Amino acid sequence: MGAPLRILQVYPKDDYFTGAAIQLCELATGLKGRGHEVVVATRPSETWAARMREARIPHYALPMKSEVDLASVRRLVRILKRHRIQVVHAQKGKARTLAMIAGLVTRIPVLVLNRGVSFPLDRFNRLGHTTRRVTAIVAVCESIKRGLVAQGVPAEKIHVIYSGTDTDRFNPQADGSGIRRELGLSPDHFLFTQIGVRSWRGNDDTIDALALVAARAPQARLLIVGARGPRILYDRARARGIADRVHVLGYREDIPEILAGSDCCVDASYAGLGITGMLREALAVETAVVASDLAGNPELVIDGETGLLFPPRDVPALARAMLRMADEGAFRDATARAGRKLVEARFSTRAKLDAIEALYRRLLGAGGSA
Repeated sequence: MGAPLRILQVYPKDDYFTGAAIQLCELATGLKGRGHEVVVATRPSETWAARMREARIPHYALPMKSEVDLASVRRLVRILKRHRIQVVHAQKGKARTLAMIAGLVTRIPVLVLNRGVSFPLDRFNRLGHTTRRVTAIVAVCESIKRGLVAQGVPAEKIHVIYSGTDTDRFNPQADGSGIRRELGLSPDHFLFTQIGVRSWRGNDDTIDALALVAARAPQARLLIVGARGPRILYDRARARGIADRVHVLGYREDIPEILAGSDCCVDASYAGLGITGMLREALAVETAVVASDLAGNPELVIDGETGLLFPPRDVPALARAMLRMADEGAFRDATARAGRKLVEARFSTRAKLDAIEALYRRLLGAGGSA
């Protein structure tokens, strides 16, 4: 097993319910559960403070207003010294830069940068990825690694570790009856669900596709979860003549139950992806998925085996995939079961913790031991 490691996770945001935040929380608590000394620094957040207090993990609130926020750097230096940190894991580029500045004052044996999006690097970020002071980069899929290598980041510096899903919490026994009652759905309704609302998530494309689907499958309904303001989405549904078939909710914590109550989950993203977390979570509860053939999605959604893929921004193709899932129950169930097995094997929280822990130890042993 080896001696416990002293690890600082730095997240320069205050949100708690986004995919990145959930991944960080599960990583921190998982490493703590394995006996490591874990410290977490985020922007000020009562939720983060409370959750870390419950987990008995030291939490520090830092302003992290910019990459050169010297007040945050000074506090980072104190944290590094107080806890004798061996590994700093920066969850965003701003966290990396602040840690690098702190490293000018006190030694950071290992600095790891997380990379979970596929947007191109600008000149500043390219420097931040190639500098020797960043010991390693964790890419959340092979597609992101290929993109970084194409932009000049050494391949040997990049380690692919998939984001994980808690397969105990997200499991086929989750009870989805509550969300269907809440939405007033009968057993005959076929519920498509999309979780996450951003311009590049393709929410508009999904609404447009449902308008095509509805002509052949009048029982089809769409649920979109995670909207800060539903009006724009409802306006689009109304313009497409399907306002009565679309439901929009804000942030929810009962995601396993929502996914379990869905018949098929849709990811229509067309930019910025690693692998959409909703796809892992849906398959973990054995709910079928349709996803854009983009970035890392095909590493999880194997077309025809663990789901269906369609070209990004191709609304008719998305509609055809949705109709196939609605029409072919045996196929839908088979892909969902195969997806659950794949998530358990390669995309679970346990698999991620194993890989992260091994990487930290390997990097420390390669010259970063404190």
